[in-house]
Amino acid sequence: MKKIILSISVSLCSIILHAQTYTLQQLKDSALQNNIAIRTARHDIEAASQQRKEAFTKFFPNVSGTGLWFNANRGMAKMDVNPSEMISPDMGAALAQSFPAEALAALANPISISMMKNGTIGSLMALQPIFAGGQIVNGNKLAKVGEDVSRLQLHLSENEVEKTTEQYYWQLVSLQEKTKTVAAVDTLLADIEKDVKVAVKAGVALPNDLLQVQLRRNDVASQKLKLENGISIVRLLLAQFCGLSESDDLSVKIEESPSSLFTFHSSLSNLPEYQLLQKQVEATKLQKKMAIGQQLPSVAVGAGYNYHNLLDNDHTFGMIYATISVPISGWWGGSHAVKRKKIEQQKAEEQLADNAQLLQIRMQNAWNNVVEARQQLDLSQRSIEQAEENLRLNRNYYHAGTSTMSDLLEAQMLYQQALDKHTDAYADLQNKLLEYRQATGQ
Repeated sequence: MKKIILSISVSLCSIILHAQTYTLQQLKDSALQNNIAIRTARHDIEAASQQRKEAFTKFFPNVSGTGLWFNANRGMAKMDVNPSEMISPDMGAALAQSFPAEALAALANPISISMMKNGTIGSLMALQPIFAGGQIVNGNKLAKVGEDVSRLQLHLSENEVEKTTEQYYWQLVSLQEKTKTVAAVDTLLADIEKDVKVAVKAGVALPNDLLQVQLRRNDVASQKLKLENGISIVRLLLAQFCGLSESDDLSVKIEESPSSLFTFHSSLSNLPEYQLLQKQVEATKLQKKMAIGQQLPSVAVGAGYNYHNLLDNDHTFGMIYATISVPISGWWGGSHAVKRKKIEQQKAEEQLADNAQLLQIRMQNAWNNVVEARQQLDLSQRSIEQAEENLRLNRNYYHAGTSTMSDLLEAQMLYQQALDKHTDAYADLQNKLLEYRQATGQ
């Protein structure tokens, strides 16, 4: 089997190079660097990283500053004061000896006092959470889970980009190989046409035989045009997908597939899909803890520095304080929120168990596809050998006059089909190998 694959690789490596030739690994590297899906996934990782850093800041004090200046149309504090009500009889007698009667009479009239018509207030406060029901700790863990999920999503995007790149790559290889096959077949038909012309002139063959060969060559020319058009389109798709500027002259070089891949693995631990399911379970557990934490009291301590000039003089002072918040009415709906999170956690755990079985089945199916593809490649190689021998015999039979031109052309067609099937079988094996590597996390 290794000899067969090596011979095919050597055959495929004979592709004529034009401007820029790429190996499969070079195309993958370019796609992983330039494809829009990968760039988007990397942006998602950066956004998740910033969200994790944002959640970490919740451990630190919340510092806030407030400033206020105002100017009212009248004083906000206003009162009437009657001085006579505040003077005792003894004080009144003493004042009567010291002040004139007009001044004493003025003290009997009420006095209107207005304060805080304008002013400035400023404060700088720092509040440090002491206990928040575990919401800050679990929130940070949840943000870390979100970042891990983004990285796993990038892994899945890379797998998908790698798979699509290989599909385009082997599609281009297959079309190029079929073009070479068509050229070889046309050369063969040209030789047959030359022989038939000589036979017709000699009167030992019918003109209809020559017409059949010419019709067959026209059909081959039509196939060549379709293949060239297909190559052009696949080149454009491959160049666009990989972010390459070259497309018209893009060519590919074949690398031998490692034979060490032909071993069966069934471990789930390396699969990004399985790891995503595990992260989903972890996230639902944290969300349940956060829902419980929302129903618990929260405690914080703070300190502040304040300034005001409300009484027409600058006044500053510092303070420390503590707060406790108890969500009394929140318990009514909070208990249902906790139960809902428990249900979501149970759903995630059940999905993990169910999808784990499906992933195991996918592994086995991918392995079966690899085995089948190898067997198909073996069959196609034997078909080439048989079709080649059949073509040789029919050509000899035709020259000996014991076979018809239709039989010879049918043998030629079977030979061409065998070559095309072999090319398709080799490309299909490479695609199945990639699917198996991705299905087993290799």
